[in-house]
Amino acid sequence: MGVYLSEMDMSHPNQSPFQLGILLINGFALMSYSCAEEPLRAANLLKPESYCVQHLCISGDYAESSSGARISASAFADCHLPFDLVLVVAGGDPFRVNNTALFSWLRSLSRQGVAIGGVSGGPVVLARAGLMNGRRMTLHWEHSKALETYLPRLMIERSLYVIDRDRLTCAGGTAPLDMMHAIITRHHGADFARRVSDWFMHTTIRLSNEPQRAGPVQRYQTSNKTVLTVLDIMESHIADPLELTQLADIAGIGVRQLNRLFREKLGKSTVSFYRHMRLEVGRNLVEQSHLSVTDIALATGFVSTAHFSRCFKTEYGLSPSMLRSKIEVGQNLAATITKAIAP
Repeated sequence: MGVYLSEMDMSHPNQSPFQLGILLINGFALMSYSCAEEPLRAANLLKPESYCVQHLCISGDYAESSSGARISASAFADCHLPFDLVLVVAGGDPFRVNNTALFSWLRSLSRQGVAIGGVSGGPVVLARAGLMNGRRMTLHWEHSKALETYLPRLMIERSLYVIDRDRLTCAGGTAPLDMMHAIITRHHGADFARRVSDWFMHTTIRLSNEPQRAGPVQRYQTSNKTVLTVLDIMESHIADPLELTQLADIAGIGVRQLNRLFREKLGKSTVSFYRHMRLEVGRNLVEQSHLSVTDIALATGFVSTAHFSRCFKTEYGLSPSMLRSKIEVGQNLAATITKAIAP
């Protein structure tokens, strides 16, 4: 039954409901889920039976969000509906999902012509299932660097959402509102999609290729063009950091002048700020991926694991291994508490 979005016949408003599965991975963010599901509910209120939505999970009778809210769902292995589209919604640490049965099921759906999508960390699950090879994709920015390191040949974009033939990927947060607007527009036309968006006071529809994060002017609180140029180059050279002289040459000024500008605008020397930027990426990888500390050191341009660990401890007060252990203890405690209070 599966049909690609680009091939859908939008001229028949009385066609049978579009069959959509939302597969929730424990730890998913409620906002990402709601922004994907609620437009479909509103569409059904405005035009009954436009969408048939089935909630799925890996096992059990429900999926649990990062905030502890539970959504009733059916185990994917027990579901045999003729889906048109299945969206995988994940958050937290999607790299922990290593379910071969789930990966096999998703690949089977793809072979049947079902469109497959991922929201927030969901694209990580699709990539690990081998479903994003040769497809453009996006995902939440906090998972992007880890996935680039884990599977470097993927075509990752920093867009709000990407629709590439039978693959749909979305950055999460409020971005699913924009992606669902695009989907509903393809099915029922722009006027109907606008009515759905107005329902949620979503009056400014963002384009798919708009950025996920605030621009550098907002993030770094400076409008100095020279500093912004150098910051952009730094962000593009995390694993292979450039020398200070190279940065100055790119900026077209001397080393001393560049350092003066950085201290004046950002409060740190050029080299210190560059190291801070790389350590921030490293911290994200420690928290959000299962990459070894050695791999993270290489991915952030440090000459050795020991050097990375020393700089990391100086910056954050604990080593990468200590931070990871602290996170794991917290996760285990949360899991124990959840199990203890479960009905």
